[in-house]
Amino acid sequence: MTSTSTDFPSLLRRGATAVAAGRVAIGVTALAWPAVPARPWVGAAADNVAARVFGRALGARDLALGLGALAALQGPAAAAGPARAWVGAGALSDALDVAATLASWRELPRFTRWLVVASAGGAALAGAAGALAATASQAERG
Repeated sequence: MTSTSTDFPSLLRRGATAVAAGRVAIGVTALAWPAVPARPWVGAAADNVAARVFGRALGARDLALGLGALAALQGPAAAAGPARAWVGAGALSDALDVAATLASWRELPRFTRWLVVASAGGAALAGAAGALAATASQAERG
């Protein structure tokens, strides 16, 4: 199979769509059962009322970012600017989740903190690449 210059941006766009869909799923889960996505991040503290409140708030953030990105990514080619903004905002929030995790590294659960950093870091990289692909496709059209 040969690769063309249009294959890579399309692949990045599909990756950004997958990250956005995952963000929606995590957001819905966190709103309904905030301890489920919070437990790998903060351990047993996920059952604390304060952690549940913050878990739901982060779930709402992820749901909004994911839905915004999905809507922009499904739009016409002219929506590259909004797609770039939504996907970039999600990537930034994931990168900041990594930073928050690293800032409290020693206090977090020993094994699952790696899962959190890997998943949030991977989503941040995929989102940044998707935002750059949207920028590149907009520049090619414009």
